Amino acid sequence: MLIHPILLCGGSGTRLWPLSRKSFPKQFVPLTGETTLFQSSVQRLSGEGFAAPTIVTGSDFRFIVTEQMSELGITPSAILIEPAARNTAPAILAAALTLEPEALMLVAPSDHVIPDAPRFRAAVQAAAAAAEAGQLVTFGIRPDRAETGYGWLELSQAPDADFGPVAQPLKRFVEKPDAATAEALLASGTHLWNAGIFLFRADTLIAAFEAHQPDMLALVREAVAQAQKDLSFTRLAPDPWAQLEDISIDYAIMEKAANLSVVPYGGAWSDLGGWEAVWREAGPDANGVVAGGHALAIDCTDTLLRAEAGTQEVVGIGLKDIVAVAMPDAVLVAHKSRAQDVKKAVAALKAKGAPQAETFPRDHRPWGWFESLVVGSRFQVKRIVVHPGAALSLQSHHHRAEHWIVVEGTARVTIDDKVQLVTENQSVYIPLGAVHRMENPGKVPLTLIEVQTGSYLGEDDIIRYEDVYARGQGAKG
Repeated sequence: MLIHPILLCGGSGTRLWPLSRKSFPKQFVPLTGETTLFQSSVQRLSGEGFAAPTIVTGSDFRFIVTEQMSELGITPSAILIEPAARNTAPAILAAALTLEPEALMLVAPSDHVIPDAPRFRAAVQAAAAAAEAGQLVTFGIRPDRAETGYGWLELSQAPDADFGPVAQPLKRFVEKPDAATAEALLASGTHLWNAGIFLFRADTLIAAFEAHQPDMLALVREAVAQAQKDLSFTRLAPDPWAQLEDISIDYAIMEKAANLSVVPYGGAWSDLGGWEAVWREAGPDANGVVAGGHALAIDCTDTLLRAEAGTQEVVGIGLKDIVAVAMPDAVLVAHKSRAQDVKKAVAALKAKGAPQAETFPRDHRPWGWFESLVVGSRFQVKRIVVHPGAALSLQSHHHRAEHWIVVEGTARVTIDDKVQLVTENQSVYIPLGAVHRMENPGKVPLTLIEVQTGSYLGEDDIIRYEDVYARGQGAKG
């Protein structure tokens, strides 16, 4: 029987700020390789034995999801849009209600690092028999340190020496421990890290909600029954969803159920819960240094240096146990032992109204993306990239005029009743109030520089006349 991957794709990712932010969290970032964590998760759960994945995400990320899956050449079975974040229990239940009752569903976060994909898939296949028999199966990770940042799982007996993926009864869940407790759990030999990855039949999970969370089941059923199609997305109904409790699947179901099994997994795994984890997974050199392409370490030890813009060079001299991450609009410098406190910096920036707290410098849209290069009094300069075949909405502005200079590709530009092609090294002027549209009719990305001038340059200064993406007035892009 095919296994149906359910990839959970929400979260704010504040512990990896400034690279991960609320508007562009860590699962969409290539943190440890060429592909993003989300793309690696999709690839890991694709191929023989797996159905097309179901993605559960928020409205802000829906076009990032489709773009990154398109880059892989993989089409999802469904993309469910949560009206609001309600943690993992409602999200997983909604996915279960869209599947056939006998479907085996593998629930996994989309921001984990699991380098040995074949070994992980083998563990999933080994767990299938227990799930078919009506067990709620969770996967436990072989611990290699006394980690206080993870929940743990207590097994009925110690796993095999080679951590073979053999299902056994799960004795109990253990909350994130203090340091002394974590040392004891590590030494016991009968405790594993809780990866938050599950395998079960859809009807087994629904029955568990009937027994332990009947009110939640009723509301999620209503949200699924009243869901609306929006392009290739399924938008869950907002009114019943708003009444749901914000609760994880562990608290809602797993800690109450009796039919629990655990499958040990002995391969490498990380949830990249902070910059120290990124440093560890990136493979430090003999001096313990990880330095990205535009970063240079001189006489440094146990240090992570990253520069995310090609126009930057970050140089560290004589550093020890330091994390330094530079982006065009924000720079983080922290002692590695304080890496988990990055979320405090995000909260402080948010309190002072700094947009860098939550907003990524590159703003993704259904048609492509843009980023601000220069912002001044009554002017702004942007770089805009439009995907092949994509188009912005037909629109006008009350307060600004625009100049477009094409630097790559060809643009089809509509200004009032005139349509023209603008090619590389050509420009066009959009007067204030003109009804206009930009399209990419070509087969390669369209890149242009936009210069805005006017009394107000906010993204909400927009009157939308036609939009294939069905956005309302005042919506960005």
